[in-house]
Amino acid sequence: MTDKTIIKPDIENVNILDFDPMPSPEAIHAFLPLSQVATRTVMQGREALRNILERKDKRLFVVVGPCSIHDPVAGLDYARRLKVLADTVSQTLLVVMRVYFEKPRTTTGWKGYINDPDMDDSFHVDQGMKKARRFLLDVAEIGLPAGTEALDPISPQYLGDLIAWTAIGARTSESQTHREMSSGLSTPVGFKNGTNGDVGIAINAILSAARPHSFLGINSQGHTSIVRTRGNRYGHVVLRGGEGRPNYDTVSVQMTEQALLKAGLPPNIVVDCSHANSYKKTELQALVMTDVVNQVRSGNTSLVGVMIESNLVAGNQPIPEDLTQLKYGCSVTDACIDWEGTETMLLAADQQLRNVLSKRKQ
Repeated sequence: MTDKTIIKPDIENVNILDFDPMPSPEAIHAFLPLSQVATRTVMQGREALRNILERKDKRLFVVVGPCSIHDPVAGLDYARRLKVLADTVSQTLLVVMRVYFEKPRTTTGWKGYINDPDMDDSFHVDQGMKKARRFLLDVAEIGLPAGTEALDPISPQYLGDLIAWTAIGARTSESQTHREMSSGLSTPVGFKNGTNGDVGIAINAILSAARPHSFLGINSQGHTSIVRTRGNRYGHVVLRGGEGRPNYDTVSVQMTEQALLKAGLPPNIVVDCSHANSYKKTELQALVMTDVVNQVRSGNTSLVGVMIESNLVAGNQPIPEDLTQLKYGCSVTDACIDWEGTETMLLAADQQLRNVLSKRKQ
């Protein structure tokens, strides 16, 4: 008898070790559903952000919080404090909590709470996604809208209903995948200039994301689908400096305004007070914000927001083998300004802007 056994050559998935099952977005939504309070927080946050971008609301928005979330207890401690501060400065500032779960890496390093929630290279992504959604629910139920960076193009199907504002990072603003994904997001999207400081990358991303796209993705049941989008008209530039040089100064801001207008886009500009704008020296974030506030006081109308990396404790720390040795409320990624410094920054901005924003030109 002829042996008809088909021997498949090693031609596919050569470097794949395994395919572990992942719960569908629908299953995780059912496990951790939106509450009425959370829904209201997200919807109101998005509407307020759109109104700022459309100049219906003269306030600035502030995306402020830890560089990354790794301890939900400390994260919620921060959120409760931030809610009190947000209410205090609400006349001039719309506060959005920075809730970052995914960290891009140049080479290696901890990739964030979703990818490795146990911080031990066990990579329980399914548990990380549930924990991330639980944290976002808790923040929304406190009454704070949340902002995050969209890195993995599948994650928004799991978490997008809890996000009010989205950032596309300097390394991914030029990515076609992220531009396409942004065209379908339900939030305003801030595109950062390139790591080399090129603002044109962000402007091209805004133009691309504003148009309809069709691309491969997943639906709520977790099935591979052709995703067809209508385009997102709430894209805006985030200036974060580049190649070790800041770009939040008056000249850089005006050049960005002109570039946006030349591209037929609204001159909406957010300044990231961290990264190259502060030379990665966290204590300089306060000086960057002071400069932004002074530009607004001097009549600038294109600056609509700022970003601040902030935590309970200043600085950052390496991840120890014994996780019980982690310092409470201290970043394990980029260094952050401490809580007291955060309060000082926002309260000072509030006082400086109180008699200015009402006269701000639309």
